[in-house]
Amino acid sequence: MKKKVRMHDGICGAAYMVSVILAATSSTQWLWIAGIVAGLQIISPLTRFCPVYFVLNKMMPDTEPIQDGSRG
Repeated sequence: MKKKVRMHDGICGAAYMVSVILAATSSTQWLWIAGIVAGLQIISPLTRFCPVYFVLNKMMPDTEPIQDGSRG
């Protein structure tokens, strides 16, 4: 499970970093990506659904699912 959490953090961190770099070098419109990722991270504990974990759960079916939307 720790591996999946680290992968999630790396993917989100990379999305933030790419967004900031692109905003600094080309257009501030790229900051929308960072805003969307932040919004998803804020709302995911409430909804128990995270798109990154959804993909990781599908890619790693032999591991325990994390934030798969189940209430149990």
